[in-house]
Amino acid sequence: MPTTDQVKALLRCHLDGDEDRFYAVAMQVAAQAARQGHARVATELRRMVDAAQARAPAGAPAGPLSIAQPRGELVGLLAASSPALRLSDMVLDAGVRARLRRVVAEQRQQHKLRAHGLEPRRKLLLLGPPGTGKTMTASALAGELHLPLLTTLLDGLITKFMGETAAKLRLVFDAMARTRGVFLFDEFDAIAGRRAAANDVGEVRRILNSFLQFVEQDGSASLIVAATNHPDLLDPAVFRRFDDVIEYDLPSDDIIIDAMRSRLALLSTAGVDWTAAVEAARGLSHSDVVSAATDAAKEAILADRAAVDTEGLVRALGERRARRA
Repeated sequence: MPTTDQVKALLRCHLDGDEDRFYAVAMQVAAQAARQGHARVATELRRMVDAAQARAPAGAPAGPLSIAQPRGELVGLLAASSPALRLSDMVLDAGVRARLRRVVAEQRQQHKLRAHGLEPRRKLLLLGPPGTGKTMTASALAGELHLPLLTTLLDGLITKFMGETAAKLRLVFDAMARTRGVFLFDEFDAIAGRRAAANDVGEVRRILNSFLQFVEQDGSASLIVAATNHPDLLDPAVFRRFDDVIEYDLPSDDIIIDAMRSRLALLSTAGVDWTAAVEAARGLSHSDVVSAATDAAKEAILADRAAVDTEGLVRALGERRARRA
C-alpha cells in the first residue's frame, strides 16, 4: 500500500498537471511494492504506467524487450541492453524535454510523415557537461520506443592499425541496417575530432571521414545518438549531419528542486529548507544532485527516520562537491 507521503506526492503532481513526475512517483510506488514482496501489485502498476505513457504504433511490444547480444565481428564493438527507463523518469529542462518528446512522437507516427514524403528525426547530437543526462537520454529513448540500446565500445572500435577503425565503423552501420535500435556513440569527440587539430594524424582524418560518409548514407530505421562533453573538439562538418543538436546545461534552481523532490518522494521533505539545499547544489550536475539526494535518503532510512532534513541533504551535496574538487 502507498504511504501517506506517496499519496500526497501523487495528488500534488495531479493538481499541478505534472504528468511526467506523476508517472515517476507511480513507478517509485511500484518499486517499493516489489521490495515489500508485492510482486503482483508492482507488475500491475508498472503495466498501467507503461500503458498510459505508450503511444506506440500497433504491434509494438508493451513489456521489456528481449534482445540477442552482438555476435561474431560485432563482439567487442557493441554492448546491447533493453532499458526500462522513460523520459518521465528524467528531470529535464522544459526545452530539452519538448525536443526529445518531438523525436519520440515522430518515431511513433513515422508512417504519417512518410505518407507525405517526410522523414522522422533519428540522428541526434547531444552536447553538454558530464552528468547532465546525455547518456541517460539514449536509454530513455530506447525505453520509450521499445527498442534495444546498442552502445559502441570505443576501446574495441578505435585501434592503432591504419584503416581498421573505419572497417569496424562499417560493421556498426551495417548492424544498424539489420537491427532497428538506438545506437549510442558516447564520447563522440574521440571519433569526430577536428581534422585541423594540432595533433591530427592521417588515421584520425580517415576515421572522421568514414563516419561522415556512413552517417550521411545511412538510410536505416535505427536512431543514432552521439554524445560528447566537449563540443569544442568536434569537427564543424559533424553538426550538419544530424537532424537535431540538443544542448544540456547544469540544472537550474527549479530543476534542482524537482530532481531532489522526485528522488525523495517516498520520504517526507516537509522540514527541508529548499533555499539552503539549492545553494549547496548550485554548479553540480543532475547526476550529482540525484546521487546526493539518494545518499540523504539512505542515511534517513538507516536511522529509522521517515523524513529527510536539511542538514543531511546539504551534507550529502557537500560530499558530492568535494568529489569533484
